[in-house]
Amino acid sequence: MAELLALSPSRANDFVQCPLKFRFRTVDRLPEPPSPAAFKGTLVHAILERLFDFPAAQRTRETAGGLIAPELERLLERDAEAAELFPDEAARVALRAQADALVGTYFSLELPDRLEPAARESFVSAPLDNGLVLRGFIDRVDVAPGGQVRLVDYKTGKQPTPQYSREADFQMRFYALLRYRTDGELAHTLQLMYLGSGSVKAMHPQLADVERTEAEVLDIWSDITASAESGTWRPRKSPLCGWCHFKPLCPAWGGTPPPAPPITRIAGRDLLAG
Repeated sequence: MAELLALSPSRANDFVQCPLKFRFRTVDRLPEPPSPAAFKGTLVHAILERLFDFPAAQRTRETAGGLIAPELERLLERDAEAAELFPDEAARVALRAQADALVGTYFSLELPDRLEPAARESFVSAPLDNGLVLRGFIDRVDVAPGGQVRLVDYKTGKQPTPQYSREADFQMRFYALLRYRTDGELAHTLQLMYLGSGSVKAMHPQLADVERTEAEVLDIWSDITASAESGTWRPRKSPLCGWCHFKPLCPAWGGTPPPAPPITRIAGRDLLAG
């Protein structure tokens, strides 16, 4: 049995991209093998988070580079499946070189010795009026001397063209909504740092943007609720299907999905009780 009580930006984006993909990940919770790209992202995020443990004067390119090998070994020891992706020293040397290049790009975008983040890898959750809980991890929260808040997200890929930027933009607006719902504070800046292309995208949300995002989230949740109640999770074909681990199970590609587990509760409402 499954419960649908909370929503993160990644799971909301899953549903918009393909309701069946959302079901496989969130309702069935089918396992997915780790991907080299995702693990590389985890490694770079860990390095940049750890960098701010050092005093400002020590947050240098050399310090960050020195974190790559120990952070890699720590993550591989923690995740046996990920370790299988990089089984020999040659694979790990290549990964360390890729991470080092991304870390180098980070230093071309900002000077960490001039920053004192208020929070790193911050888990935030907040309920909406309908009982749905929003939640997510914010890579970094900066607070300026004047009190302005900046929410920062690191991306290890390249900045997408405008027609493919919806997911990342929605993620940042989602975080702004979370922040506003948590403490009534409107973030001054939402910043996406694309280390793969060495570019930064900044947004300055207004209250109307936060309200629009909440309405968008509620619309998505309404569609999720309708799918859960009807048991119908329709597949949606797109160019991204080629990268989907669940493609062999998808009826749009000739597959047969397993029966979905029953859903007992949605955002605090007991379905079995009607």
